[in-house]
Amino acid sequence: MAPQRFHEQFDQIQRSMPDVPLAMGPDDSSEFMYEKGVVLARDGEEARVVEDTVRTHFTAATGLVADHVRRAGPETNRTGITRIQVGDPGHGDRRGDRAVAGALRALREAEGRAGRRLVSRNHVVSIAVNACPGDEPVPAPLTQQPNPAAAEGVHDADTAVGVLVIDTGLMHDYRSYPLLAHTQGDAQVKETDDQGILQQYVGHGTFIAGLVAAVAPNTDLTVRGTLNDAGAILESDFGAKLFEAVDENGWPDIISLSAGTSNGRTDGLLGVDAFMQELREQGTLLVAAAGNNGSATPFWPAAYASLPEYEDVVLSVGALRADGEFGACFSNHGSWVKVYAPGERLTSSFTGFEAPVPYVYQHSTYEACRYGFTYVCTCQAPRHTGVLSEQGATAKADQVMFEGFAHWSGTSFATPVAAGLIASHMTAHKEADPRVARRQLLAANTEFAEVRGAHVPALVPPTWRPAPVVQLASGA
Repeated sequence: MAPQRFHEQFDQIQRSMPDVPLAMGPDDSSEFMYEKGVVLARDGEEARVVEDTVRTHFTAATGLVADHVRRAGPETNRTGITRIQVGDPGHGDRRGDRAVAGALRALREAEGRAGRRLVSRNHVVSIAVNACPGDEPVPAPLTQQPNPAAAEGVHDADTAVGVLVIDTGLMHDYRSYPLLAHTQGDAQVKETDDQGILQQYVGHGTFIAGLVAAVAPNTDLTVRGTLNDAGAILESDFGAKLFEAVDENGWPDIISLSAGTSNGRTDGLLGVDAFMQELREQGTLLVAAAGNNGSATPFWPAAYASLPEYEDVVLSVGALRADGEFGACFSNHGSWVKVYAPGERLTSSFTGFEAPVPYVYQHSTYEACRYGFTYVCTCQAPRHTGVLSEQGATAKADQVMFEGFAHWSGTSFATPVAAGLIASHMTAHKEADPRVARRQLLAANTEFAEVRGAHVPALVPPTWRPAPVVQLASGA
């Protein structure tokens, strides 16, 4: 991931969480973001061990202050984890946190004896891991069909598959789109700021709901605004919000999640451990995005699909290029990504169905992110200059008009496509168990693509239309 791109994303998420000082890690690299001055531990006896061990280590170490070590959150809660302050969150800058790094080192010996992790950074779980391809949806005219186009089928309240989308909220006029007639959930908290600038990842949840509904008409969709803060949330809060989402309407057949984080480890996220254990005991299938870092590093929660105890519980989804032949340049990859689906330049619901809606973007000047591929990826410069609406109305630079649909790219959107195909299989084969449907669908699948030289399974909706790949100009 380009450092400039990461720093821009860091700034946006930090602005959305002004009371939570953040750092990038590990150390001063740009692999993930985490809360400064705080670590996570399992509540109860383990938290006491962590607190005492860190305090003892800091007392003996030069430059570390034991006085800061104390509990920073409830001692018990449903997530099974607690926050422990280990340093001054206001100390230092974004380039890592010495106190947190020291706390992790302090527990190495104890973790070796226990044979498992006892302490963790409090990572930022985010839609916008590196914000490439572009953060911003591009307007598409209503005269253009969604892509994937709406599949044949009807909604039947008695057999509809329940799909829970953990994302941003729903746009104000989403009900004007017929495919979302059986969608409910949280409203988008704020679509624009006081200057009329579209907030980051506004419309993301609506776009995803439209993709699921297009691929699988016989679904009841619920969209939760869990990721309303620039598409991000702290790991310590994420587990609690996941529990809240399933408590409100019960465990669904499928959860579609287009967010996550890497953490430099191969054993998951401490903050969602309790939720993942309860998920395993339910009948729900978690379909999760593999992330947009163009990396083989495990990305959680999607990478739970690589752990034997979760291989039937989680499906990790990477993105195919616009032509479907190869992986998209931004898509994470590796053996932990179990399937790929179309995820570049898809077309789905956004806003402006009742009347064209103008929005203003922050101007972007980022270079194309190619990750070794020989075509232009979707984040390129300049973007969003002038009105992109088919109406051709005159407007100031950086203003765009939405007439209902948008084009957008990312593993975020490959994920609901895969979720929709599993839901569609459940309807077509009268299969009530989404985990069984997942196995059946993958076993019967005959589509494949190439990702970084590997032959991988590809789930492609019959209504999806491939697009030609734009070649880079000579010298670009």
